[in-house]
Amino acid sequence: MLEPRDAADLAEIVADAAASGGKLELRGGGTKAAFGAPRETELVSLAALTGVVDYDPAELVLTVRAGTLLSDVQALVASEGQMLAFEPWGDAGATIGGTMAAGVAGSRRVTAGSARDHLLGLTAVSGRGEVFVAGAKVVKNVTGYDLPKLMAGSWGRIGALAELTVKVLPRPREVVTLAARGLAPAAAHAAMACALGSNAEVSAAAALSDGTVLLRVAGFAPSVTARCAALPGLLAAHCALEQLKDAAPLWQQAMTGQGLRGAVRWDVHLPPRSAPALIAALPEGAEWAMDWGGGRVWVATAVENGGVRTLAAQLGGEARLVRAPEAMRARVPAFHPRARGVMALEARVRRAFDPTGVFVTGRFAEDADADAVSA
Repeated sequence: MLEPRDAADLAEIVADAAASGGKLELRGGGTKAAFGAPRETELVSLAALTGVVDYDPAELVLTVRAGTLLSDVQALVASEGQMLAFEPWGDAGATIGGTMAAGVAGSRRVTAGSARDHLLGLTAVSGRGEVFVAGAKVVKNVTGYDLPKLMAGSWGRIGALAELTVKVLPRPREVVTLAARGLAPAAAHAAMACALGSNAEVSAAAALSDGTVLLRVAGFAPSVTARCAALPGLLAAHCALEQLKDAAPLWQQAMTGQGLRGAVRWDVHLPPRSAPALIAALPEGAEWAMDWGGGRVWVATAVENGGVRTLAAQLGGEARLVRAPEAMRARVPAFHPRARGVMALEARVRRAFDPTGVFVTGRFAEDADADAVSA
């Protein structure tokens, strides 16, 4: 495993691979190594690229090296009464760079935006072995192509993040979770849609397969109290509400899909109104959790051929394969198949940053398919 000490080291490693026709897989904490097809490729650990470069709480901006642990970043901003508003999550050892490269966002995404919306700037190394800088450290000073949005969620396929600047926001003074019980999926979606569309400013809404619906209200204490008092009346036609004392484990399941039983797990993104239809058509024994008001549905099944991806497509969505036995991961692409034109555009963008395919490791078999499509 190669272990660069800084961006210059990283650029040299990538340039050598480009010159020799080698392949490199970028790795932060390794917590998402099982995503995608099995592969044997030389690893580049970014674990040594750690530390805070600049943090200005008054300006709500943090610049940090990509290998810094996500937990350390969250602890740092929490010590200043702030937060990463897109609510990233990850297993122990997850890094801020890997989190951003995977585009991880939690339950608050439905109101606060995704990871890409909070990435202001970056320093990265392209597949040519060239260091490039994109974006800026202030929101109003960004011109040209918005490369940070391109890098977020790219899974290291167009460049290696060495340093990134993210926007932080003040933490809410108070957070309360209201819950409803015993709702069927259609009723759960209707209740979440009503809450999110109301003037109660619900910041997150999720539902679990046992019929529990979770509604999060956050802000200054007097405002939270008033909105929590108003919500039962606003949702009277849908359900009764109760306040939960410890909702963290329930939000964790809704946000991550952890705890769902089944060897195969899918992350389905679709129009929220279609979530009940997806759940109704799942194979017998499948377990699920809804987040983002129904815009994300985690699905776990015990069978490899549950038709989840087909169902998602029929309902106007897409399904990513996030966990499966190795044989299935070798056969089934991690990402939902894209239209031919989209594949060609993606291939052109990747070639612009990585013309020799240094980062095309076989992890995402669909990349090879896209490269075969004429632009």
